[in-house]
Amino acid sequence: MRLLFLIVVLANVAFFAWTRYYSPSQAAPDGAPLARQVDPEKLKIVPPRELPPLSQKPAAAPSLARCLEWGSFALADYPRAEKALEPLALGSRLGQRRTEEAAGWWVFIPPQGSRQAALKKAGELKALDVEDYFIVQEEGEFRWALSLGVFRSEEAAQAHLAALREQGVRSAQVGSRDAVVPKVWLQVKGVDAALESRLKEIARQIEGSELRSCP
Repeated sequence: MRLLFLIVVLANVAFFAWTRYYSPSQAAPDGAPLARQVDPEKLKIVPPRELPPLSQKPAAAPSLARCLEWGSFALADYPRAEKALEPLALGSRLGQRRTEEAAGWWVFIPPQGSRQAALKKAGELKALDVEDYFIVQEEGEFRWALSLGVFRSEEAAQAHLAALREQGVRSAQVGSRDAVVPKVWLQVKGVDAALESRLKEIARQIEGSELRSCP
């Protein structure tokens, strides 16, 4: 037993001596970390209070699709307007709204005296590529006149007359005409900014028409 006790004591003494004097010491803390950096003189510690505020720009609101209507057109005229919209392939987004509007002004060719004379004048208009007209047939002072368009304002009527003059129509004139006529507005739903731009270009092709928000 004494021999075993001595062996245990000597083993403990040897282990203490090895760990105290011969084991590798822990790595010394790095006292100069900046000395090994690339271009340490360019490093600068900025206190939090000196940092510039973060820029928080609000996200741009998406453009909302809306409804626009183009018109107004006489019953005989709106098919031409619909055809002008065909390249846009609007499908179910295209509809129409029918109204009755007071037309205080019209562009017309005075009465021709008879149906045959009115038809002859109509042939002259077709030769000038004027398709938007109708022959007045009801009894009254304007029977056998040719209507080239009715308008809510004199300015719109005068603008249409000027366009007809450029096409070579010389006998047309502007006059007042108190009448209530059926009209058609073409409505386009789901209009974004790009489509609105295209619609404005097309609307400019028909003098006197306007593009506006749906009521």
